[in-house]
Amino acid sequence: MANNKETATFIVEHIGGQENVDSLVHCATRLRFKLRDTSKVDEKALKDHPGVLTAVESGGQYQVVIGNHVAKVYQEIMDQYNIQAGESSDADEEKSAEEIKQSVRSKNPIAIVFEYISGTFSPLIPALAGSGMIKALLAVLTMAGWLSEESSTYAVLDAASNGLFYFFPVFIGISAAKFLKVNPYVGGVIGAGLLEPTFASLMDASQSLDFMGIPLIISDYTQTVFPMLVAMAFYAPIERFFKKYSPDTIQLFFVPMMGILIMVPLTALIFGPFSQYLSQAIANGLVALLDLSSILTGIVFASVWPFLVVLGVHWGITPIQLDNLARGGDPLNAMAAGATFAQMGIAFGIFLRYRKNKDLSSLSLAGTVSGIVAGVTEPILYGFILRYRRLIPILIVSGAAGGGLVGFFGAEMYSYAFNSVLTIPAYGPIPQYVFSIAVSFVVGTILTFIFGLGKEADASTTTEATNATTSESKEEAEAEQEASDKEELVEGTQIKIQSPLSGELVPLTEVEDEVFSSGAMGKGAAILPTDGTLVAPFDSKISSFFPSKHAIGLTDENGIELLIHIGMDTVQLNGEHFSSSVAEGQEVKQGDTLVNFDVEAIQQAGYSVVSPIIVTNTDSFKQVASEKSRHVEPNDTIITVVK
Repeated sequence: MANNKETATFIVEHIGGQENVDSLVHCATRLRFKLRDTSKVDEKALKDHPGVLTAVESGGQYQVVIGNHVAKVYQEIMDQYNIQAGESSDADEEKSAEEIKQSVRSKNPIAIVFEYISGTFSPLIPALAGSGMIKALLAVLTMAGWLSEESSTYAVLDAASNGLFYFFPVFIGISAAKFLKVNPYVGGVIGAGLLEPTFASLMDASQSLDFMGIPLIISDYTQTVFPMLVAMAFYAPIERFFKKYSPDTIQLFFVPMMGILIMVPLTALIFGPFSQYLSQAIANGLVALLDLSSILTGIVFASVWPFLVVLGVHWGITPIQLDNLARGGDPLNAMAAGATFAQMGIAFGIFLRYRKNKDLSSLSLAGTVSGIVAGVTEPILYGFILRYRRLIPILIVSGAAGGGLVGFFGAEMYSYAFNSVLTIPAYGPIPQYVFSIAVSFVVGTILTFIFGLGKEADASTTTEATNATTSESKEEAEAEQEASDKEELVEGTQIKIQSPLSGELVPLTEVEDEVFSSGAMGKGAAILPTDGTLVAPFDSKISSFFPSKHAIGLTDENGIELLIHIGMDTVQLNGEHFSSSVAEGQEVKQGDTLVNFDVEAIQQAGYSVVSPIIVTNTDSFKQVASEKSRHVEPNDTIITVVK
């Protein structure tokens, strides 16, 4: 085996040289290079070197897998070469501009947009669901006569339910900035600037407005999404530019000052007015479409309504609706109900299909109730539909079905209301309107139940369903599997490695990471965890513990070197959603808690939680055999090592 210094020199020479490296970081087992030109890499030579387990290009990085002593090789490279350290794995630093560019190049534009929207809204989902449920509760209390809309109690609770929606630009600014790895509080300040009372009061100004001679059109930014999403996409490179070129002595105030100074006027001058112009164009198109065919209008309007909400241009339709009401009745709001009830149906379909998944079922049930009772569907739209893109065609089809029926029956809204079950009396003719929205709901429910959310959601539900099996049937299944499926072991002293996690045991070959699935790191197994508690699988010493807490190395008295890697590429989380009170060098007993992690938050951040458990010194033993796929708990054997 080559020493660390020789390995470091060899890697840099065959990676294309120092000049080909933009930056370098390391995780628990591998060096992660940001390269200028990957065609300069001599991959065969790297893989053949005795100090390298394998090499692979993945996620915009070139990864050279070293093993447990990766930190020493990394340090040798940094000592010998003038290579910039990249994104730190143990601090919440910013992504480099080059990393963003590489990530963008590797995906199509639609995927980038949806990933950005989903990544922005995922952290806000609990707040959206909670606010929606308060709105639903208020609707029930007032309908039952237990609470008056004129009371101060109602005012306080209404403020509690409306706070998130009213100040949406602030929350979008913070969340989008965090996703883009720029200062989230500056993002929040940019959003707050658009809601500031002095600025908002300009909407009532009778004279024409301008900003430094440029005509200024003031929009109502409360509850809007699109302007801030675009604004933060522009702000991220601006912050990076000023950080790169401004002196360190003034960065603390200069960078945020310039960001706010540029983005608030830019948003007010361009992004807000764009929404107004777009909504006016859409409104004019709808008027022309209504004159042509009410059925076609219903189909089109209900199909696009949720996306108008995302863009923040749906308020541009309100003047037309009010004008229609003044003349007797408005068909547009009734048509939009097709989309609204389609979203409720989608949420209910998720609840029915994933009712054994506590996270999906609770959020989908909350979305269904808040939609049905209060007409609040934001938790469904942002929490599910924009996150799971396979739901978008279902939303369009089910919404169009109800909207087209509303147009066919000529149903209208006779007093202004949000679409919910409690506001049905505001529409007419009631039987035809109820039939139309029921079709949207039922179609959305059925299609969602049939097609689901995707493999990962289905896998997590299967795992939780397995958890619900009685202990008796579990023991019987395990006994049968042990008798028929267990890999035949060679002669020798057997050492049992217990599961460190509760979850579904899967073959290492099915892990979506070539480094693990190929066996380059060693033999072992992987677990799709159902909860976020990692325990010691045997009495051992913590030989390595990565600062981001996503990976831990253990060594026992038999010399087994075990690596447990929580999730895929979770080093990028920089320790977020992970916590631990143990330290490297500490002796631990089997069953001791090593790491706690938030499974749902990690998944919402876009990372797989499949966790490999690897015997990294496999070659030191006669055999390393893993158990077959099944549900496991701590104390269940998952790997047998034969000395």
